[in-house]
Amino acid sequence: MNSKLQETGKHSAYFLALGRLISSVGSNDFVSQMHDLINDSVPIDLTELSEWTIDEHERKVINTWLIGSAPAASGTCAQDHDWLLERLLESEEAPLIHSKYPSAMVKEPTPCLDAWCCNVASRKSNRYWLISLHRHTPQKDFSIHELSFLKNFSETLLPLLERHAQATRELCDLPQMTPDTSGGRELQRDFNEKLKLTDTQLSTREREICLGLLAGATVPEMAEKLHVKNSSIETYLKRAAAKLGVKGRHGLVKWMIGMSQSG
Repeated sequence: MNSKLQETGKHSAYFLALGRLISSVGSNDFVSQMHDLINDSVPIDLTELSEWTIDEHERKVINTWLIGSAPAASGTCAQDHDWLLERLLESEEAPLIHSKYPSAMVKEPTPCLDAWCCNVASRKSNRYWLISLHRHTPQKDFSIHELSFLKNFSETLLPLLERHAQATRELCDLPQMTPDTSGGRELQRDFNEKLKLTDTQLSTREREICLGLLAGATVPEMAEKLHVKNSSIETYLKRAAAKLGVKGRHGLVKWMIGMSQSG
């Protein structure tokens, strides 16, 4: 999926970054991890994650929640909620909304004049989750190739955003849990729940390998940690993938975030 990393021979770096993002769900690092992962392939200046609750009958926003933004020093760009809501309601599928500031979206002067924004969104019932990607001058507008990439990549990122939003709500009621441990606990808990739902039995070692790779560890790192050969890690992964009905590490990641295995 990440064409830039594949072309530069850094395919393993993509899995490392994606694994870190998955394991950071529910932690304070999630937004920055997502920003860095996207920025590796499509240069952006600011990533904003938000959740909208809407009244479809009245066609108005009931509540907006800015889940987070990165990098923090960039500040936020005020979007016209009415204009953006209309675009969201127009689409039956998960939309991608691309616009230039300030003519369409900025209500008043902001530090984000002469900039572009790409929004990707998913929805369940009357709730939307948005990833808003901002690019400021002197960079160019998003290209058609970049927009297509972001649309496809959002199929991986948006389910993680939904999980992060839910985990963040839960953590608000669990102040004793620290950001450093909550992400790992969330990953392990979700992994175990998905195994139960699919009625899949993995050996202790297969489970350990899967969790390590999902958390961003490389095959050599796992081999060193467990004092086995790289080929042994690959064998355990193949066995686990076969039981789960997926292909390789990428298939494991898709399975973990709820995407169907294809191709």
